[in-house]
Amino acid sequence: MGDQILIRDQVDRRRSDLKRWLDRIVPVVLSVGVFFGVTVLAALVVDVVLEGSHRLSLNLITNYPSANPAEAGMRSAILGTIATVGLSAVICIPLSIASAIYLIEYAAGKRWAEVLRYNIANLAGVPSVVFGVVGLGFLVYGLGVGRSVLAGAFTLAILTLPYVTVTCVEAIKTVPEDLKFGAYALGATRFQVVRSIILPRALPMMLTGGILGISRAIGEAAPILVISGLLFIREDPTSLFDRFTVMPLQLFNWISRPQPAFRELSAAGIIVLLLILLALNSLVIYMRYRLYRRLEAT
Repeated sequence: MGDQILIRDQVDRRRSDLKRWLDRIVPVVLSVGVFFGVTVLAALVVDVVLEGSHRLSLNLITNYPSANPAEAGMRSAILGTIATVGLSAVICIPLSIASAIYLIEYAAGKRWAEVLRYNIANLAGVPSVVFGVVGLGFLVYGLGVGRSVLAGAFTLAILTLPYVTVTCVEAIKTVPEDLKFGAYALGATRFQVVRSIILPRALPMMLTGGILGISRAIGEAAPILVISGLLFIREDPTSLFDRFTVMPLQLFNWISRPQPAFRELSAAGIIVLLLILLALNSLVIYMRYRLYRRLEAT
């Protein structure tokens, strides 16, 4: 009996020593990983800025693509990106919010709702090119929409829907249950609770998920390449059924050319794309701040 107690004490001591060692080494390993990732990202950004900053000009935004790098611009790609990503956001964000509200508030506790949530989460891991193939088969050829802005926008909306929906679900879960139960105790209906209690408190986090989805949609090239197939286009998309291209495809077209001038031009285009992303993130941060201030005032 005494030997068993001694062995148990030794095992517990070794486990305690291992835990203390892990507590010391894990933060160091994580810090090194974060430092390495940030350093690589910063090096890439600095390299892009140094290579393409001198090619930044108004012509880069207002001119159409050209075989002459001195005259080439990305106007059609910028407008195509704004059209497709903007329309996809209009489609995706309301659907994601409605889906999250239904899953949490109206279908809570139902087995098929849990299965649906699990499948939505799994869709986030599907490669983006698969969404492009589905959009090509269903929208372009099945419904006859054609290789248009509308087909690209719906494909991007389907692509970003799982990400935004999962974020909206987590945002609703952060709303205190006491507030909802108090509203129900006062006689409020479920719709009134959703409108007056849940949405005002969950909307800032939902906007964060929305901008993350939009940011991913802006940088996607594979599904749009399948849908559009255009790397060089010299016309603006003026309707939902026009052909289009987007900034990642234009950048791919430039960087695949052997001339050094086009590589510099692609670096300048990357800077423009990053500035657009920063502008969108800044706008959402400001909107979220205003919503928090309004919520605190009430």
